[in-house]
Amino acid sequence: MKSNSRNVAALAVCQGLLVTNNIAMVSLGSLAGYQLATAKALSTLPGTAYIVGSALSTYAISHHMRRHGRRAGFTLGALAGLAGAGICTLAVAMHGFWLFCLGALIAGVYPASGGYYRFAAADGVGDAFKSQAISLVLAGGMIGGVLGPESSKLTRELLPVTFLGSYAALMLFALAALAVIRLVDFTPPAAAERSGPARSLPVIARQPVFLVACLGAVTSYAVMNLLMGATPLAMQICGLPYASTALVIECHILGMYLPALVAGRLVHRFGVLRVMCTGVAAYFLCLLAGLSGQSVLNFWLHGALLGVGWCLLYVGASSLLTEAYAPAEKAKTQGINDALVFVVMGLSSVVSGAILYRFGWNILNLSALPLLLLTAAAVSALALSRRAALRPAAAQPSVME
Repeated sequence: MKSNSRNVAALAVCQGLLVTNNIAMVSLGSLAGYQLATAKALSTLPGTAYIVGSALSTYAISHHMRRHGRRAGFTLGALAGLAGAGICTLAVAMHGFWLFCLGALIAGVYPASGGYYRFAAADGVGDAFKSQAISLVLAGGMIGGVLGPESSKLTRELLPVTFLGSYAALMLFALAALAVIRLVDFTPPAAAERSGPARSLPVIARQPVFLVACLGAVTSYAVMNLLMGATPLAMQICGLPYASTALVIECHILGMYLPALVAGRLVHRFGVLRVMCTGVAAYFLCLLAGLSGQSVLNFWLHGALLGVGWCLLYVGASSLLTEAYAPAEKAKTQGINDALVFVVMGLSSVVSGAILYRFGWNILNLSALPLLLLTAAAVSALALSRRAALRPAAAQPSVME
């Protein structure tokens, strides 16, 4: 039990370092992209490249972990983060936009690998504690919620070229992640995981539990990325200072990870589908805050609620996904789930800046509605089907009567 607690704590630190990297590559990356790009509509392209790098590598990394273990996969990811940050640092120094995009693409392997931190924590605990292990690892993102924005403020103008210090600092954070990974006692892949009976991916994907879990994970990241990726640019267009932008980002990240301290217990107490529905409701409140005005307070509420919605929906979806596979199916099920997440994130990142520039902040928020409504309907349908499946058993007379 002590070993499991140490593993969860170490993986939570890794999650915090990963979130620090994500903040710079996605949110700060749009500002750096705006500085480097000749065509300003391409400002969010580095963030898109980062996500594309994740989408292209996440399925392969899942199978790499199946063969060689979690440590090998996480080490590979952190090394890619180190290399990508180095290339981005060089690109900022040379004012090379496309080189910056290349660095972001390579760095995308890092979150593709780190996305499995939550499942690595769940590997070492019983079924009753999987959701709590997942949520506690995600709660480690609070480290990045503070470290990311604060380090960006300190390093943004630290060197002669704006943002040069910020990306140089990411190399140090990747090195720290490599050191922490060595502290984790990973559970080696079991024999059943390596060579046990396994269904085909289409059969797994047709399960309602997989469809809802995957849709929940896709929605949580797609909506968050669509809105938060453009928030720094929207605040800049509104004439708000960068200090306010950093505060909004910090509150958003805390909104993402602070509820994770209790999200696993909420899943255990109220059920995974209720928690997912609550996450969708938080997203609706987020849109309401964004549509109500464009003051710092509106952006603050918008960012915080966006984070809360992501946390509850993503923790719930990740917990639900563990019900969808047998041991030998774990790698491909987790891999395809996260690959779809990154693909949709990439698409949302591509359109985020374009929608903001062409149609404005309000239309950007409204564009998230269809996916949220679809997710709410899917979660509700699964909840109703599970309730209906329990009724005949409940109505059946007991053999003891």
